[in-house]
Amino acid sequence: MKENTSSKQYSNFRQKEPKSAKTKTRLFKYSTLIGLGIFALIILYPLFWMLISSFKSYEEIYSDVWNLPGTWNFSNYSLAWEQGIQNYFINSLYVTGFAILITVSIGSMAAFTLSRYQNRWIDIALLFIIGGLMMNPQVALIPLFEILTLFNLIDTRWALILTYVAYRLPLTIILIRAFFLTVPKELSESALLDGCTEFGIYRRIYLPLSIPVVVTTVILNAFFAWNEFLFATVFINSSELKTIPSGLMVFRDALRTDWGVLLSGMVIASIPMIILLILLQKYLVRGLAEGSVKG
Repeated sequence: MKENTSSKQYSNFRQKEPKSAKTKTRLFKYSTLIGLGIFALIILYPLFWMLISSFKSYEEIYSDVWNLPGTWNFSNYSLAWEQGIQNYFINSLYVTGFAILITVSIGSMAAFTLSRYQNRWIDIALLFIIGGLMMNPQVALIPLFEILTLFNLIDTRWALILTYVAYRLPLTIILIRAFFLTVPKELSESALLDGCTEFGIYRRIYLPLSIPVVVTTVILNAFFAWNEFLFATVFINSSELKTIPSGLMVFRDALRTDWGVLLSGMVIASIPMIILLILLQKYLVRGLAEGSVKG
């Protein structure tokens, strides 16, 4: 009888154990979802408030901060566009586009070289590249200004393009090189036997395989160049060449800032990056994961 009783107790315990495990799993799942929901709300609500307030008048922004606009002022967007956002938008597209093109082109070729060969000079080059990641923009501001002044590049778009390329090349090289290291050597060896050149191996084998990590670097470089403020403010003086982050400062007035128009400009400035992230988001996490497999 005692054996039967103990066996029944053991079977009851075995039946209860999965239920408690399932309960813990559900609690963890729901708490995680609630936490992520709160975090998403904290991130998205300021963007929602910026979008809603961009349709309000100056008086309504101060008198009725949290409610929806009484009158939807779509004219704020046309005013923002006419007051200079159009030029700032074009300048940002120009600077961001060329910075991405140069950075990804040079970075992918440098990553190919650093992944294909192993010697002392390659190790030294990698140390310099890693050191570039540690360079603080504020520390290099004065030397960069003197160098750009020496070459008569101050107050030109190329002052920003070359600076962005220099600052984003280390990360781009490291990410793409980490992926290139995972490419089987048999592919390049068979291509060499077929008479393919080193550049042909890069263009026909390595580059097509690395599309996800290349797109990831494009996204990261685009966000940096589009939103960069310090260099765009210091290196560009004329209003005609300002990019969006520094150009929006012109909308501020010492006595009375039309916040509706300013917020409209901020919404216009954020649209390209939102569209870019939505279109290429599937490559972002995949590219970061593939680019961190091997160092």
